[in-house]
Formats: sequence, structure tokens, C-alpha cells
Amino acid sequence: MRFLEIINRKKFALISVFLFLYVILNLLDGERGLISYYEKQTLIKDLATEKKSLENQLSLIEKKNNLLTGTVDIDYLETLYREKFMVGKKGEKIFIKE
Repeated sequence: MRFLEIINRKKFALISVFLFLYVILNLLDGERGLISYYEKQTLIKDLATEKKSLENQLSLIEKKNNLLTGTVDIDYLETLYREKFMVGKKGEKIFIKE
């Protein structure tokens, strides 16, 4: 009974403390909290760099595709042939880039 009497006298302070803790926890943690905000910011940066990398790869593939279609670029075909089959002319030194 004594516990209930103390709670009845301090209702406002008790409710205020619980509400304050609830608000603080939701500001820091939770779906729209501060921690989630920073996680989403790093995710956005990672996705932006991945997008840039994929765009570079796509432009390179489009360039290679354009070199192989339409008018045939013999110099590019010779470069591909040398890279794939390790073929060179007599007396020519071949260096492999890694």
C-alpha cells in the first residue's frame, strides 16, 4: 500500500520521466532516429560510388560494342587478338599488364 501512495503523490513526475525517456530513445534509436540517419547517409554514399563505378563500366562496354559493330575497326580487333591469344610479330616483345 505504501508503494501505491508514493506513486499517487508523484504521478506527474513519474509520467514526465517516462515520457522524457521515451522521447530521448526515439530521437536516438528507432526508424527515424539519429543512428538510423547516419547509417542511411553511409548507405547513400556507398550506393553513389557503386553507381559511378557501374556507369564507368557501362560506358566502357558501350565503347567496345561500338568499336566492334558498324564499321569494323581493324586496329581494335588486332589489339583484342593480341590480348586474348598472346600473339605478336617476330622480334616483338609482349608485356602483360596486371
